[in-house]
Amino acid sequence: MSQPNFILFITDQQKAQHLGAYGNSIVKTPNLDAIAAKGWKAERFYVATPICMPNRSSLMTGRMPSVHGVRHNGIPLSLDSVTFVDRLRDAGYETALVGKSHLQNMTGIGPQWPRLDAPKTEGEAHRPSAANYDQEWGPCWRNEPHHEIDLPFYGFSRVALTVDHGDQVWGHYWRWLEEQYPDAAKQSGPEQAIPAPDYELSRCRQAWRTRVPEELSTNAYVGLKTGELIREYAQGNKPFFIQCSFPDPHHPFTPHGKYWGMYDPDQVDLPLSFHASQAHTPPPHVAWLYEQREQGKAIKHTPALFSCTEREAREAIALNYGSISHIDHVIGQIMAELQQQNLADNTIIIFMSDHGDYLGDHQLLWKGPVHYQSLIRTPFIWMDPSRPHARHNEDALASTIDVASTVMDRTGLTPYNGLQGKSLLPLMENKTPSLRDHVLIEEEGQRVMFGLNSRIRMRTILNERYRLSLYDGADFGELYDLKQDPMELENLWGSPKHTTQKSALLEALALSMLEHTDTSPNPSAIA
Repeated sequence: MSQPNFILFITDQQKAQHLGAYGNSIVKTPNLDAIAAKGWKAERFYVATPICMPNRSSLMTGRMPSVHGVRHNGIPLSLDSVTFVDRLRDAGYETALVGKSHLQNMTGIGPQWPRLDAPKTEGEAHRPSAANYDQEWGPCWRNEPHHEIDLPFYGFSRVALTVDHGDQVWGHYWRWLEEQYPDAAKQSGPEQAIPAPDYELSRCRQAWRTRVPEELSTNAYVGLKTGELIREYAQGNKPFFIQCSFPDPHHPFTPHGKYWGMYDPDQVDLPLSFHASQAHTPPPHVAWLYEQREQGKAIKHTPALFSCTEREAREAIALNYGSISHIDHVIGQIMAELQQQNLADNTIIIFMSDHGDYLGDHQLLWKGPVHYQSLIRTPFIWMDPSRPHARHNEDALASTIDVASTVMDRTGLTPYNGLQGKSLLPLMENKTPSLRDHVLIEEEGQRVMFGLNSRIRMRTILNERYRLSLYDGADFGELYDLKQDPMELENLWGSPKHTTQKSALLEALALSMLEHTDTSPNPSAIA
């Protein structure tokens, strides 16, 4: 039998609960729901870190952030890294990336760490590489007409790039829009937007009603270019891997055309924890966010988390739903193209997101170093047409680092030294009920928040029942019994009744961190 093709659909900042297949009765995702009905849907799929660049790097390498080196946003993935896409390409696959990459820096904004008052150092422990790490750099795409990607790019032989979010997205998309639809390009951005005075999020530029039509959106572009590749690859005799990477539904929200008003903010459901959290004492860092809101000090115009009002949460959920429904529509078009090209029976479909979003959970928006389930648990669907009934052990713990191992296992490729993820195929094929007793999540950042004196560095461990989070330099931590308290409302960190469980989880965290230290390279001699 010929090697399978793959299409990996990945969205940007989508919580698991915002998908019909995961029990959401409001958001319309018929195409993804149909894929899930034919495939394997992980119920407890967790990020390696809930931050864009490091988790996308973990997806590509099958390694934890502390090992591949992209500890937080702002550090590009080394071009010397081996990715599973490299291995597919070496094995004869056509490889292509359409959409967002974010394996290198893209914003053009300088770092926030170290601060000016940080201890002085000179140089780095790693010598700077002469390799090209400005390939996704937004200012280059905006100001240099001939700026391009060096191929292969982390294993991708073809790249059609989108850079950033909203309706002004640079890279190949913006060149396409300006060259072929210049009038639409001039209508983009918050300054040209259709007035939406009822939306509070528009006042802090976290949402605007774009004039760019839906057929010229980034979602449509990703679908267009993916369809072109499918038709091209259908004429060849090589298997293909396409990473179809949508920059939505990440804020700022600019759902195009009918998708802006598809959902009424007053009609969407808030997370149960939005109001339930008011009856419980929040942990200190969440209490700090609430206090910032009450004092009118919440910073709402950046990508960082803040404590929101009920109206802001409702608007964010409704607009998020609109973007997701648009993505679902485009995925339906791509699936139809596979059928038309007679490729559907030999193409494995993967759907996932790089991390979640609070979207009102515990009265928070966006993402940040508070590891509620809405942030760290993401959708993951694997649909293999040759194995349509593989629906076993969907509650087993799984991680972003497992994707590389799973794809390589399905293609018969031998793992490389340093690969830390585990193949999910034994779960799907009912050969084992679980792969691990716990999952490790790492997070570091550049921002100083929560009233602490330094940037956030933390680790989380989850097992079948509990979630424990430990913060560097803080006098607090978090411990939740997810079975008795699925909304994570009662922090058991200081509970005398849970001292034994807390100690056991801290030991498991230490052992997991040891387990996930690097094993590459292998030694070349005894000494």
